[in-house]
Amino acid sequence: MAQPISLDIPHSLGKEGVRQRLDGGISRITEKIPGGGHVQHRWEGDTMHFTVSAMGQSVNSTATVYADKVHAVVDLPGFLGVFAGQVKAVIEREAPKLLK
Repeated sequence: MAQPISLDIPHSLGKEGVRQRLDGGISRITEKIPGGGHVQHRWEGDTMHFTVSAMGQSVNSTATVYADKVHAVVDLPGFLGVFAGQVKAVIEREAPKLLK
């Protein structure tokens, strides 16, 4: 069963600015994964759906863009749920860098 992580990341870029930053930077997620990985993403309205695959696991996520924040939901599968706190801390530290 997936263990969802939910968080809001504030920004002051406007929706279009955030979309451009996410499109241009989403693949950098794999730089934080030992051994690398693969990212696929697509947009449905203001929500980007993306999947990060690495080490035989896939993590499905969404990032919904609002005027002043991005609401992210990361679904950690199975045993990765025990790392939810660590994953959330990395997202909280790294995501704002993408939106500056």
